Amino acid sequence: MTREPQATVIAGVTVDTRHWIGGERVASAETFADISPIDGSVLGEIARGTAMETAAAVAAAKAAFPGWAATSRAERARILHAIADGVEKRLEDLAIVETCDNGALLRSHRRGVMPRVAHNFRFFADWLLTLEHEDFETRGHANHVSWDPAGPCVLITPWNAPLMLATWKVAPALAAGDTVVLKPAEWSPLTASLLADIAAEAGLPAGVLNVVQGYGSEIGDALTSHPEVRRISFTGSVPTAKRISASAAANLTPLSLELGGKSPLLVFADADLDLAVNLAVEQYDNAGQVCLAGTRLLVEETVAEEFTRRFVEKARALKQGDPRDEATDIGPNIHPRQLEKIDGFVQRALAGGARTVIGGHRNDDLGGQYYAPTLLTDVTQNSEIVQEEVFGPVLTLQTFTTEEEAVRLANGTRFGLAAIVATGDPERAERVSGQLVAGTVWINCFFVRDLQAPFGGSRQSGVGREGGTWSFDFYCDVKNTVTAPNGWKNHG
Repeated sequence: MTREPQATVIAGVTVDTRHWIGGERVASAETFADISPIDGSVLGEIARGTAMETAAAVAAAKAAFPGWAATSRAERARILHAIADGVEKRLEDLAIVETCDNGALLRSHRRGVMPRVAHNFRFFADWLLTLEHEDFETRGHANHVSWDPAGPCVLITPWNAPLMLATWKVAPALAAGDTVVLKPAEWSPLTASLLADIAAEAGLPAGVLNVVQGYGSEIGDALTSHPEVRRISFTGSVPTAKRISASAAANLTPLSLELGGKSPLLVFADADLDLAVNLAVEQYDNAGQVCLAGTRLLVEETVAEEFTRRFVEKARALKQGDPRDEATDIGPNIHPRQLEKIDGFVQRALAGGARTVIGGHRNDDLGGQYYAPTLLTDVTQNSEIVQEEVFGPVLTLQTFTTEEEAVRLANGTRFGLAAIVATGDPERAERVSGQLVAGTVWINCFFVRDLQAPFGGSRQSGVGREGGTWSFDFYCDVKNTVTAPNGWKNHG
């Protein structure tokens, strides 16, 4: 398509569909259609970036870097707080646009997701002002650790929580004094454009934040192989991460990769079963499109029947439908291709001997990309459905008889992003969590995340950790300055 996009209107909210480069809106010769998962309607025609736009964005970030890096911590923090103010001012606009764009629940965007977006900016602004390492001495020499801005960063973000996960990267990068080229997912690009408007209104200098839209297959390599890029942060799939790593290798560009998960939820017989069931049903959040989700239910054999009975009763009470409806519990999946992928996993599992407890089919009568909440049992540890990330509302259930077996099953994939343990025994909780391969372990809870905690995955779930000082360690060049004793004899 060769029209030049300007803007689209979503539920009364005007969204510019052009790129944001160097403080200006930039069109492309071609566009791509942004489709709502709610009903399949076209939300707008989005500027389809090429190597030309990516080069312009990196050049703008490079040009803006010296000035932003030299900006005082206090001023950078002030501007980040002003961006947070802008997010809060436009919270309703951001919520409705993102719901239409990616299908997540409007009530969740209003009450949790968009407030968290603002918090991301406030947290890293405040953390910046307290960032320090205590000076120390080595044989009379003084050591001083500092965090120097690294340079232009490329941030590539996913579609399942578009703005929240984008700002999880943008906020610390800007706080660190870096400049940014943000590449949002092509399936959910709209709120990144609104963020550019908000940042400009908050006084962020031109070129410090740039937004380039388009297909990763067309512009990803141009971004990740650019010799002027100093950091790359990516959230997404393992295959894409491998391509990015290969692209970045020529320049030895440091990477932070948050990748897939196939997390276990272990339920021991001594657990509060009602709590365990609630935790398990919660894994259907965002239509199962959560990288951290505990999609593998591992239940001690003696309570498996009762657990399953209670789970089915609670899961069947969930309402699936239009995410703009306050009563809806589960919305659509993001895209027809994703729906096909989810159903393919389920149908292959059933053909291989798995049994459907609930779900196992699309909800085509709802008119969009809806997949029924699904639980499969009679699955083997080495089966595809247990080993590979589905990224949809699909859980599996396996049983175990000993603690050792539970840990073996939990660790029995190539992933290691998260794990959930339900038990009434604190000693068991400590013992089991110590053996689990995971970046985050939740005990009798789920999705409790503090920005000062390290976040990332083990094995093929990722490389590196972000959050708190770990984010600044990545987005900065960490320097140690060593001063000799009595070095100032001849000074003035």
